[in-house]
Amino acid sequence: MDTDLAFLADCRTRLAFDLVSHTWNPVVIWALKDGPGRPGELRARIGGISQKVLTETLRRLESNGLVTRQAYGGSPPRVEYELTALGRTLLPPIQAFGVWAHDHGDEVTEAQDRYTREA
Repeated sequence: MDTDLAFLADCRTRLAFDLVSHTWNPVVIWALKDGPGRPGELRARIGGISQKVLTETLRRLESNGLVTRQAYGGSPPRVEYELTALGRTLLPPIQAFGVWAHDHGDEVTEAQDRYTREA
């Protein structure tokens, strides 16, 4: 692999950055790491996400092949979402970002505060 990536508009690296940079994508993927979940369960695991935003995020992840949607009949009908094999490949990079955020979050917050005070 070429380590000097050009980040062209149609390059795969930008596609990957787009997938993980959308605010809720990595959060929902992480919420599904331990197995399938129904929308209500996912909202409880995540916190702070509206039903509308969760639905949009799950549809986006499904359209990118990262989650599958399984509908069950019955009364009331229920739906579960689960990571695909492709979606599971994003868990290590998401975890690495989480570790980085834990290790350096205070530094970023301090830099933001300095910038705000000096602006």
